[in-house]
Amino acid sequence: MKNSIKFGYLAIVLATTVNTSVANELMIFPAKGQSNETMEQDKFTCYGWAKGQTGFDPMKAPTTSTPPPSQAKKGSTAGSAGRGALGGAALGAILGDSSKSAKRGAAAGGLVGGIRQSSKNSSVDQKTKEWEQKEMNNYANNRSQYNRAYSACLEGKGYTVK
Repeated sequence: MKNSIKFGYLAIVLATTVNTSVANELMIFPAKGQSNETMEQDKFTCYGWAKGQTGFDPMKAPTTSTPPPSQAKKGSTAGSAGRGALGGAALGAILGDSSKSAKRGAAAGGLVGGIRQSSKNSSVDQKTKEWEQKEMNNYANNRSQYNRAYSACLEGKGYTVK
C-alpha cells in the first residue's frame, strides 16, 4: 500500500511536469510553404522517428524507471516512545527499588525510543525525496533528448522549430 501511495504521488508530480512541458511545447513554423496537411504528416513521421531514436514517448503517461525505496515507515514516533518508556520503566524497576527509578527509566526509554523512530522516519523520507528527484530528472532528461531529436527531424524537413 505504501508503494502505491508513493507511485501515486510521483504520478502527480510527473503529470505536473508533463503539463508544464506541454505549456512549453515546441513552436513549429513551415519555412518552405508546407501545407497544414503536410506539416501534420511530417510531425507524425518525426514523432515516430524521435521516439525510436530516444526510446521516449511523450504521448504515454510518465512511469518510473526504478522502484521506490522499499524501507517503509514501521511505526510512529509516539508508539516507539511508548515502547521505549515501558522498557525503560521495567529496567528502572529492576535496577532500583523506588518508583522514582522506574519513572526515570520510563522517561529515558521513551526519549530514546522516540528519537530512534523519528530518525528512521526521517531517513525514509529523505530517501523517498531523493528517489522522486531522481525520477523527475530522468523524465526531464528523456523529454529533452526527445525534443532535440524531434526538432532535428522537423528542421531536416524544412521547418523552423523553436
